Amino acid sequence: MPTPILSLIIPAFNEEKRLPDSLHQVHDFIRGQEYTAEVVIVENGSTDNTLAIAEEFSAAHENFTVHHLEQRGKGIAVHTGMLASKGEYRMMLDADLSMPVDQINRFIPPALNADIAIASREARGAVRYNEPNYRHIGGRLVNTMIRVLALPGLQDTQCGFKCFRGVVAEELFGKQTLNGWAFDIEVLYIARLRSYSIVEIPIPWYYRRQSRLNPLRDAFRMFLDIMRIRSNAKKGLYT
Repeated sequence: MPTPILSLIIPAFNEEKRLPDSLHQVHDFIRGQEYTAEVVIVENGSTDNTLAIAEEFSAAHENFTVHHLEQRGKGIAVHTGMLASKGEYRMMLDADLSMPVDQINRFIPPALNADIAIASREARGAVRYNEPNYRHIGGRLVNTMIRVLALPGLQDTQCGFKCFRGVVAEELFGKQTLNGWAFDIEVLYIARLRSYSIVEIPIPWYYRRQSRLNPLRDAFRMFLDIMRIRSNAKKGLYT
């Protein structure tokens, strides 16, 4: 396969229930495109049948590959996928596909030509479906902290759909140090330090009850990670 235009990276931890349908949706999507694409599934530390499901699907479908990690953490999974993939554009997708796959082309040329495009549930034109009010309020409080302490001006840094130009992905993820939920704050922080353009794309987003992220529970952990990011920057680790 020549260098693909698009790489789709799917981190998968204990996703045996949602992954089969999601992979079929992604396969049907890329089969309908005129450009070349690959899908990189990164399974890390699952205790269910996620790895077996991913390997079986990959064996039966061209341009799908699987990476298995023993270490847990969404950050290390995305890091692995971004650096293992080869696409001119590299996009991370949450395994639950809370953003429909038909939105993917809005993140790449010819629809958009940017260093980094991030899905936003808060930008003008975005629509949230089925999200409980407490989740929305908790998420906005966390995002306020992120804007004040790390990424002013970005309305939604934690939506799990982000696309990077390939050369930019290699540079930024090569500097990543955090392996947990705050990894994307760190990557975007480094991007800001290096003056890369970041565009927010308003999307339709569907709340999935199986989501493991609890904004209020994880807020303190995220605060500590942001302090680490700021400390790393002062130490020159991102230069």
